[in-house]
Amino acid sequence: MSQQSKILLIYTGGTIGMIKDFETGALKAFDFKDLLQKIPELRLLDCEISTTGLEKPIDSSNMNPALWVELCKIIESHYETHDGFVILHGSDTMSYTASALSFMLENLSKPVIFTGSQLPIGDLRTDAKENLITAIQIAGLKKRNRSYISEVCLYFEYKLYRGNRSTKISAEHFEAFKSPNYPPLATSGVHLSIEEDKLLPYKRKKLVIHEDLKTDILVTHLYPGIQKDLLADMFEKLKFSGVILLTYGSGNCSTEEWFLKLIQKNIQKGIPVVNITQCTWGSVQMGNYETSTTLKKIGVISGKDLTIEAAVTKMMYLNSQNLSPKVFKTIFETSLRGEMS
Repeated sequence: MSQQSKILLIYTGGTIGMIKDFETGALKAFDFKDLLQKIPELRLLDCEISTTGLEKPIDSSNMNPALWVELCKIIESHYETHDGFVILHGSDTMSYTASALSFMLENLSKPVIFTGSQLPIGDLRTDAKENLITAIQIAGLKKRNRSYISEVCLYFEYKLYRGNRSTKISAEHFEAFKSPNYPPLATSGVHLSIEEDKLLPYKRKKLVIHEDLKTDILVTHLYPGIQKDLLADMFEKLKFSGVILLTYGSGNCSTEEWFLKLIQKNIQKGIPVVNITQCTWGSVQMGNYETSTTLKKIGVISGKDLTIEAAVTKMMYLNSQNLSPKVFKTIFETSLRGEMS
C-alpha cells in the first residue's frame, strides 16, 4: 500500500477564498481549516492535506516581491515534510507569481501548483471546487516513489500549464488562462492525462532559494506615434536596472535614428534591453526584417517567446546577480526553467 502524499495548501487570498453569507448575501473569507467539511470530495483523494497561508490574505493586485519571498520561505520550511504544494492565489497576478517562483526556487524537485477561481468557493456555479480538487490531486501524483511533477505550474479550468508559460487572457470566462507558446502539461477530463515528455526533468540537487530581486525595471510598450520627448525623459532621467521593449510582430520597431540612439545609449551604460513581442502567440526573431536588424546589431537581447510575466520576473532574478552584460545576454537568451523555446 503506497503512503499518502502530504500536500500543503497555501492560501494567499483571491476569489477562491471567498464564501457567500446566505443570510446577508455578502462575501466573506473562507476558513480553510474547515476545508474537508466544506469540500468532502477531498476525502476521496489519496492525500493528507494541511493548510497555511499569508498572515493577512490579500487581493492579488497587491501581490509583490516581498510576498514572493514569503511564499518561498513557507515552501522551504515545509519542503522536507511535504510532497507537494498548492498555492491559492487571485487570478490577476497569478502568472507573475508563478513565473517569479519558478526562478526563485532553483532545483525544485516537488510540484508547486497555483490555482484559483473566477467565482467564490461558495457560489452555486463556482469553478473553485474543480480547480482546487484537481490541483491537489496533481500535486500528490507520484512515480517511482517520487513526485511525478517537479516544477511550478498553474492549474485552471481542466488544464495544467507551466507557470512561467502562462498568461491571463480573460476576466469573464472560466478558461481564464492560456499557455500561448507551450502545450498544456496535463488535461483533466474523464481521465487525467499527463504529457510526460513536456515536463521538466526531475532534479536531484538541493533546493536553493533566491530571495534577492531587482524590481527597478522599465517596461515600454511601443505604439505608432510614440513621442521622442516622452521616451527621452524616461530613458535619460529615470534610474533602472533593465528595460523590456514590447515590440511589434516578431520583434520589430521604429528605425528612427533618435529611438535607436536612446536604446544604444542605455546598452552602452551596461543596462540590458530585452525585446519581447506584443503578440500573445509567437516569438521575437530579430534579423528577420530590416526593422529588427539594427536592434540585434546594437546588442538588444532577444526575449524569444517569453510572456511579459516571465520576461519581467526573469530580469528581476538575473539583475540581482551582478552579471556582466555579455553573460547576462547569454543567460537571458537561455531557457533556465523551461520558460522559452
